[in-house]
Amino acid sequence: MSRFLIEIRVTPRKGILDPQGKAIHHALHSLGWSTVDDVRVGKAIHLELEADDADAARSEAEAMCRKLLANPVTEDFELLQVEEAGA
Repeated sequence: MSRFLIEIRVTPRKGILDPQGKAIHHALHSLGWSTVDDVRVGKAIHLELEADDADAARSEAEAMCRKLLANPVTEDFELLQVEEAGA
């Protein structure tokens, strides 16, 4: 078994109301950054887990996202990084 570091990005699905994103967008415009067209707010999740290999680590993390870490109705998730710890 090896230890893997996994970075996950969870974002609201397109078309889903994103009140935090809208509030930040409005605030940025109020502060003079009128060139910002859109803001989406999500979350970053960093996992450290043991698995036989990177594929197994990725598979486990995806299962965690589908069952707990992301709401499948309103959010999308993406595994940004799966790397062996200390590599």
